[in-house]
Amino acid sequence: MNFRKRHGREDPEINLIPFIDVLLVILIFLMVTTTFSRFTALQITLPTADAEKAQEQPLQINIGIDAQNRYTINNNRVAVQNAEALAAELTSVVNASGRKNADPVIAIAADATAAHQTVINVLDAARIAGYPKVVFVAQTRGQK
Repeated sequence: MNFRKRHGREDPEINLIPFIDVLLVILIFLMVTTTFSRFTALQITLPTADAEKAQEQPLQINIGIDAQNRYTINNNRVAVQNAEALAAELTSVVNASGRKNADPVIAIAADATAAHQTVINVLDAARIAGYPKVVFVAQTRGQK
């Protein structure tokens, strides 16, 4: 048995020379391939349109819901609590506009802190009144 102490244990070392060689080859490969990949822009001539502008704008009804869950229709405050009464108000606004056969667009502008049920009431009122076109009004992040 060999019980002699060794003078020191040699730590294994990572040889970096092959690693650097491989990285240089990859670098050369990337430089060569990127110089040949040039994209050319397509020359496209777009057609022109000679269509007439829409003669009549669709009737838009703006419904606002504030933070206290109060409704406004076209900036006029209405005191309604359920969807049926709100549907009656919507039909009266459409009838007052003079375009009874119009299919209005219902634009809902709800406050961020308004209750969800108030928005659902507006959607339900539009369904009851028979107005299927509903849009939501939003603002971009930068605006307040």
